[in-house]
Amino acid sequence: MHEFIMDRKEQKQLKAELIFAKRLGLTEDDTLDGVVSRCEKENQRRKGMLQNGEIIYGPEHFSLPAYVRYEQTRFRLDFVSESEKVKKNYSYQRISEKEKQAFYEANRDLFTRYHGDSFTYEEVSVIIRKRIREMEYDKEIQNILCQLN
Repeated sequence: MHEFIMDRKEQKQLKAELIFAKRLGLTEDDTLDGVVSRCEKENQRRKGMLQNGEIIYGPEHFSLPAYVRYEQTRFRLDFVSESEKVKKNYSYQRISEKEKQAFYEANRDLFTRYHGDSFTYEEVSVIIRKRIREMEYDKEIQNILCQLN
């Protein structure tokens, strides 16, 4: 166990996200050792790219904590963007127009421009859908955290 990475609460959060990522088919190994192994593999890949004169986007080398954050972000984005890989393994909750409208009305402050006027619902409909998916992701993680206790 790589306890040096984070405190216990952060470790539990990561464990829940790894379990969910495995259920979603985003990783095969939901252990911390698996994260370490993927980090080392990614660093080797990036090193090879550099040696071949290829352009690398992001860091040339990940520290373990940075790689953990990278994976957590990637898992969330794959879920929120409803990637094909996730759709194969997960049945998303249906989001109705009524729910999206209600979210818009309840969170108008999120959708204001610089001068205070609001974006129209049509302009932010896709963003609302993603925000609702983020809440669904967080709920799934919370359910897993409850099971880990």
